[in-house]
Amino acid sequence: MNLPTQGFGVEQGLIAIYVENPPSMSEYQFLDRVQQLNSGEIEVINQACGNGWRKVFNVYAKILAEWQHRDHDFTKFTRWQDYRDKALLQGHSQEALLFSPPNFSEKNYKFHVIAGRTYAKKLLRDHIFTNTLVWLDEEFAIDKVSNLVICPYLDYRQLSNIKITRLVELLTK
Repeated sequence: MNLPTQGFGVEQGLIAIYVENPPSMSEYQFLDRVQQLNSGEIEVINQACGNGWRKVFNVYAKILAEWQHRDHDFTKFTRWQDYRDKALLQGHSQEALLFSPPNFSEKNYKFHVIAGRTYAKKLLRDHIFTNTLVWLDEEFAIDKVSNLVICPYLDYRQLSNIKITRLVELLTK
């Protein structure tokens, strides 16, 4: 039985990034759907939850900026900061940040990224959803059948600019 998809962004789109936990704000603890963020809501989360969530949103926007996928509307923005503030995870975006396990049978997203090796291994243990995953090294894995990449967590120290470039290369292959 699949759990309901929970997170921020759009219910169908180009890319979903999966992280283990939502922000520690009461309004996000019992999500039962994918919720579009409102303009300014990222800053509210950052203020309430601190630097960790600021890094998550910044790194997500930097990934999209570097990726420049032809089916994504990032090209309307000149800076990743502008995309983060005006479009990231909002109703008119093409991405999601999900707190539930991937459900590849729904085909709601073209690309999937699980952020964090420990979280990915937990998901693989508890919800075996792939048998075609190949670990490339200690930090990155790829499943070309499911358009899935596992990468370090969305944090500057774990997913540096060099590693963002590697993630984008894996998404492009």
